[in-house]
Amino acid sequence: MNPKTSVITEAQKNEQRAYCDAIRAYWLGRGRTPKAYVDTYGCQQNEADSERIRGILRLCGYEIVESEEGADVVVINTCAVREHAQTRVYGNVGALVHTKNRHPEQKILVCGCMMGQTHVVERIKNSYRHVDGGFNPHHLWQLPQLLGRLLTEKKRVFLTDDEAGNIVEGIPSVRQNALKAWVSIMYGCNNFCSYCIVPYVRGRERSRKKDDILAEVRALIANGYRDLTLLGQNVNSYGKDLPDGVDFADLLAEIAELDGDFVIRFMTSHPKDASEKLFDTMAKYPKIAHQLHLPFQSGSDRILTAMNRHYNREQYLQKLAYAREKMPDLVVTSDVIVGFPGETAADFEDTLSLVEQVRYDALFTFIFSPREGTPAAKMEDPTPKEEKNARFDRLVALQNRISEEKHRGYIGKTVRVLVDGTDGDMLTGRTDGGRLCRFAGSQDCIGQFLNLTITDCTTWSLVGEIVKEG
Repeated sequence: MNPKTSVITEAQKNEQRAYCDAIRAYWLGRGRTPKAYVDTYGCQQNEADSERIRGILRLCGYEIVESEEGADVVVINTCAVREHAQTRVYGNVGALVHTKNRHPEQKILVCGCMMGQTHVVERIKNSYRHVDGGFNPHHLWQLPQLLGRLLTEKKRVFLTDDEAGNIVEGIPSVRQNALKAWVSIMYGCNNFCSYCIVPYVRGRERSRKKDDILAEVRALIANGYRDLTLLGQNVNSYGKDLPDGVDFADLLAEIAELDGDFVIRFMTSHPKDASEKLFDTMAKYPKIAHQLHLPFQSGSDRILTAMNRHYNREQYLQKLAYAREKMPDLVVTSDVIVGFPGETAADFEDTLSLVEQVRYDALFTFIFSPREGTPAAKMEDPTPKEEKNARFDRLVALQNRISEEKHRGYIGKTVRVLVDGTDGDMLTGRTDGGRLCRFAGSQDCIGQFLNLTITDCTTWSLVGEIVKEG
């Protein structure tokens, strides 16, 4: 991987704007407004990238639509973290041959993390001839150039050079939600966990300047956004590459001091970099949600070492204990991998015991998925698939029991929620801790913070009644 971060100049950005102008002129000459569809797989960072892709497409004159049928350009933004996601992408990209047969001038692009892998790029080029081009995350800002070339050169275009990554300010976003916004504060990762492809496809850690982030957040607040999630592969590393000495806790504090009625969340935190200063800051400012996603991945020190996680079980538990001491109402979620190469029955029991000890509000659970190019993909993996599935089922059953018990503890309590939508004839909202609530009420409440009395629950959600004023 190229270790040098690219610096994108204003001249380079102006060149892309010129491509946008040329594309708009191209479609104006054809007498119609073109349509674009963006399909997204994977994490919140991918969602944020897709919002920027839609923003670029809108600058190029495209109307954003909700289906590939009849779209002039289709962009598939992919995820490479797990095999299941890649398999779905291959299937859905393959199926686009039918829409292209019905609309021969349709341009199909594949982008995202999968396109950061050489073997995937070659497979797309050779086995999916109906795909017109693609780009990896480092070349997102060059989408106007790619699209302009497709429209004028009439040949396939792929921008997939290996890079450490870049920071490009000024790309507009077409956001999918009027209340909740993703705010990327940094990109890339330096941790190189042995199972993870992200550092290879998203490059090295690089932080946005604090003033640029604050300007984006101020604009979101002014436009009525109430739920802001700061994004990074490891937000706790924010600022390490900047000269001003500002760290993630400092950034959180400055955002929390802004005027407005909003809540701040963030993900993801790497345990090795989660500091007491971070937890102190969370406890100090009411606008920072008492919600912490802190992936532990395995309860076994032996497996954590093999994963290259740089912490052990005791250190993880000590940090979580400090956070809960400062914030007794803290909602804690985590990621865990079942069946990492060499995981024994005893290692898995260590994971179960950690889950029982911590009592997470929810877990995101995965069976190990080897990623070509990572060290873990080459490790001996003797555990049968059936055994991994059985362990996975035991873990899910344990967490479901704990989640329901935790939710039952909410019954009779009053919580604040941001009303964010509907589910059938019920309203939905999220607590400051991120718990989903369903309750009866008028759609006029959407966008407001309300107090609910919790009356019932399921494993995955809470049921409540609006507290009447006065």
